[in-house]
This record gives sequence, C-alpha cells and structure tokens, in this order.
Amino acid sequence: MASRSSGQQRKAPVGPIQRRWYTVDEVAEMLGYGPTKVRMMCISGDLRSLKDGGSRRILPAWVDEYVAMRAAEAEADWP
Repeated sequence: MASRSSGQQRKAPVGPIQRRWYTVDEVAEMLGYGPTKVRMMCISGDLRSLKDGGSRRILPAWVDEYVAMRAAEAEADWP
C-alpha cells in the first residue's frame, strides 16, 4: 500500500454509516403511504426529491420538512 504524502494513513470511519438519503419505498414505509402516492408527492412538489439515474432519492431533512408542513397545515385547520 502506498503511503500518503503526509505520512498519515486513512482511518476507517467509526460507528455505523448514516443514511444520506432514502428511496421512495423507504419514505412510503416511514409515512405509512404507498410508493405511488410518494412518487406523486415528489412529482407535484409537495415532497422534495432528486433524480439519481432512474431513481428518486429523498433527503432525511426533506421528509422532516414535509411532516412539519403537514403538521402546520393541520394546526391551522384546527378550530
């Protein structure tokens, strides 16, 4: 193995790998929706997403953003 120019070797990450994004199916499972509904939410812009090749990916913060938006709407409608 070639040494790095600074003389330090790379260290393996400590602890579990954190998820950077979710699939449509994973978000559907989390929210209790079907995958088709989640895809439509993404297409309509209700839920932010990005295209990665042929797949949609959703950042965890975007799921939280959607849930907060829906909760705020429910609060506003509550008498």
